[in-house]
Amino acid sequence: MDIKAPNLIKGIHLEGLRVVGDPREHAQRYYAAGADELLYIDIVASLYERNTIGDLVRYTAENVFIPLTVGGGVRSLGDVEGLLKDGADKVAINTAATKNPDLVRDVSRRFGSQCMVLGIEGKRRGDGTWEALRDNGREHTGLDAVEWARQCEDLGAGEILLTSVDQEGTRRGFDVDLCRAVSQAVSIPVIISGGMGTTQHLVDVVKSGKADAVAVADALHYDRISMDAMRDAAAQSDIHMRSS
Repeated sequence: MDIKAPNLIKGIHLEGLRVVGDPREHAQRYYAAGADELLYIDIVASLYERNTIGDLVRYTAENVFIPLTVGGGVRSLGDVEGLLKDGADKVAINTAATKNPDLVRDVSRRFGSQCMVLGIEGKRRGDGTWEALRDNGREHTGLDAVEWARQCEDLGAGEILLTSVDQEGTRRGFDVDLCRAVSQAVSIPVIISGGMGTTQHLVDVVKSGKADAVAVADALHYDRISMDAMRDAAAQSDIHMRSS
């Protein structure tokens, strides 16, 4: 769930943002529908160097009883501690990690690797590799996305949230090749995001892309695919999912 306070928003290729509604209402709806986990990303926090979703995190922690991952504008151990006190279970860090990789090590040592989620926004390059972007896809880093994932696992990241900038919001399917490349390079869980348009896309990225989980936004925000339909498709393809 991408947040531009106070709204839940959605874009295409991380651009052209549109207001979807109240994130509190959507969080409650997804919890009731059986979501395994919620993910909040404050998409302008890094740009403005602040995180403004503490109230939303506190509300969610009090009313939604599944794991909550929060990202956006996390730049220090103090930021992480604040979000955890607000009720987050894990924090996702992208921009600050690309500027200071030691932050990944520091967070994992202080709060545990299970708390340290590395966010990677991968964009395909002409040579068939992917660059890791930052600031919600606004800035280049020059980092190879696959090598960056491997480096941050060594630093202590416990999970990777991998978003395909090329596929995000397109409904054309996940970047299976990107997901496979990162999944094969690391031994920690990889959550793929960006592009789900049909339940077959979920099956493809898990089976062929080796994803450990999928993060879904557009398909749920606009009621195009239900969680029950996702579970049914997974079950028919022998993919294990927690029952709702």
